[in-house]
Amino acid sequence: MGRIIAIDYGRKRCGIAATDSLKIVANGLTTVQTHTLLDFIKKYISTEDVEKILVGLPKQMNNQPSENMKYIQPFVNRLKKELPDITVEMHDERFTSVLAHRAMIDGGMKKMARRDKAIVDEISAAIILNDYLESLKTKL
Repeated sequence: MGRIIAIDYGRKRCGIAATDSLKIVANGLTTVQTHTLLDFIKKYISTEDVEKILVGLPKQMNNQPSENMKYIQPFVNRLKKELPDITVEMHDERFTSVLAHRAMIDGGMKKMARRDKAIVDEISAAIILNDYLESLKTKL
């Protein structure tokens, strides 16, 4: 059984999270600069069995894609082309940054640490992945 990885895609940096091999728990992995993202993913899948890549789908409140889709869709297309054996899906990422900040506060993280956008991106990726895992449970 392969892992699922999730990406909170940003123009400057991307948060990355992954499940355990049983796809029960999602944990933040790291944050990488966007221009190194594809290389990171290729290196990761060379050492870990990955069956699916989730990319956060940015939507507005009216359910329309946000303006960031113009940056994300070309990346998703490239992922599908360069990694044809791995399923690539998009999953709604609305409110993940807000939820990440809330998790940081609830976890007792100091104010200065909460300003680190890389941490927010990593936690956001974990939230996207957890939400996806929960959605699978409701489909059963």
